[in-house]
Amino acid sequence: MALLASVFVGTSVDGFIARLDGTFDFLDAGGSEPHGYEEFMATVDALVIGRNTYEVVLAFGGWAYGNKPVFVLSTHPLAPAPAEAIVEHMSGDPADIVAQLTARGIQHIYVDGGITIQRFLRAGLIQRLIITRVPVLIGSGIPLFGALPHDILLKHVATRQYTGGLVQSEYTVGV
Repeated sequence: MALLASVFVGTSVDGFIARLDGTFDFLDAGGSEPHGYEEFMATVDALVIGRNTYEVVLAFGGWAYGNKPVFVLSTHPLAPAPAEAIVEHMSGDPADIVAQLTARGIQHIYVDGGITIQRFLRAGLIQRLIITRVPVLIGSGIPLFGALPHDILLKHVATRQYTGGLVQSEYTVGV
């Protein structure tokens, strides 16, 4: 079975996943109502995140990912992980990373972090996008999507709206 790579991400309506300083306090603008994250996480075997995202998560205190293995992509040394975390440092081409994870029996990864999402998407390795738009415009920040070498076709699966104003769209990629 081929590895499934999914993105589950929140953005401002103008398409930013974080402010220029890396913070994403604006995501609270949609309230804290459940919007499928727990259900999504239950389907994931491991996470693949970039070093910047890892450092932001570390600053939260505690560990957000429970006992899920987290593969942090970086060419630089990583800050120490909390004792309860399962963290592994990796680097390399997204296709090589997917091959390594597939060889370990991992079947579904959650890809997170702006640069990491963009690299995996450009490499054609993302099959599913779940994008939750928060009802706020922030004007500038770190965009979810960067330059692409070609169009990437998406197939709309579903759009859900939530009482707090969140609008979530799900797509399959490359159809």
